[in-house]
Amino acid sequence: MTAPGSIRYFAGVSSDPTRREAADSLAAADTGATPESATASASPPRGAEFERVLADRDRCARMLRRIAHEIVERNRGSQRLALVGIRTGGLHLAKQLQRLIGEIEAVPPPCGAVDISLYRDDIFQGLPRPVIGPTELPFELSGVVVVLVDDVLYTGRTVRAALDALMDYGRPRAVELVALVDRGLRELPIRADYTGMKAETVPEQVVKVRFTKDDEAEEVHLLRRRAGGAGAEV
Repeated sequence: MTAPGSIRYFAGVSSDPTRREAADSLAAADTGATPESATASASPPRGAEFERVLADRDRCARMLRRIAHEIVERNRGSQRLALVGIRTGGLHLAKQLQRLIGEIEAVPPPCGAVDISLYRDDIFQGLPRPVIGPTELPFELSGVVVVLVDDVLYTGRTVRAALDALMDYGRPRAVELVALVDRGLRELPIRADYTGMKAETVPEQVVKVRFTKDDEAEEVHLLRRRAGGAGAEV
């Protein structure tokens, strides 16, 4: 269990029938393993060192509150709207946005989760074997505007994988993208419709969102990879 005040870092996988079967078998084989993306840690990820805080808790709260209002204004309410968080950090943010939109509108939108592990285009490029988490979409996608939520937007490859996963479950009317932090350096033509903040970075740096024990955004940290250290973000 993570002690209060502990740092929990989250970096950013699911499913036509074939992929679902693969996910189920991998998940069963990995019983007892802890996904790297869900591991609580009192220090930065292995191979990276802390540089500075980009946003504190108050700023994170203000960014999410603004994004919630922008989503409601753009979609003229919360009807026919659904939030889908990319595990793991994106799911925590999606749940926060669900609560905030519920404070603005009479009915909050439903919230689901997508795991993109089996859709990553770098899955077999020297990365550890993925630990599969569930994709949970407790609503029909057809005719719905899906607001896809991620914590950090970087190359765009995580978002591309999430879009592939979504299309295996249905055909939404539209997909909009939320990113708490846009760090630039895109490799694919993907942009966020709603952004909390933009940060100018270089490839050697890492942007991580810190969450409280209650899974609320607490701080955004800028880290730097040590030589031969932390793996690639997407």
